[in-house]
Amino acid sequence: MTIFHDAAEAILLDFREVPESSRLELLLEYSNSLPDLPEKYSSHPELLERVEECQSPVFLFVEVSSENRVQVFLTAPQEAPTTRGFAAILYKALNDQTPEIVLDLSDNFVTELGLTNLVSPLRIRGLYGMLARAKRQVSEKLNVD
Repeated sequence: MTIFHDAAEAILLDFREVPESSRLELLLEYSNSLPDLPEKYSSHPELLERVEECQSPVFLFVEVSSENRVQVFLTAPQEAPTTRGFAAILYKALNDQTPEIVLDLSDNFVTELGLTNLVSPLRIRGLYGMLARAKRQVSEKLNVD
């Protein structure tokens, strides 16, 4: 059994507590919680990396602060609520965590959400792509500093 950090475990608990038939509704609720980009990124979208695995245009950027905390910035279109929900889940799981926690988050997190039977494999692939890019960017930032 994989052990997840507190934020990721809380998200998994949300999904485990509802029947499978209600998980898409919960995902849509998450989609409403994705924060807007701060001005420094919304006015400079070229700083964000496109997540090519996503069917919808999803862009991501991470920072590692001097306090050793990861800040995650994601954008996904309002008209793509499933993708936006995945982005919000990833934001809640990774934002304000230490780089070690982000890098250690198991890819099993994606399957543990219990959505693989409810959404297309392409959408699941998009969530894996977001997670992989976030980890890679954190790793690159740690190697630069």
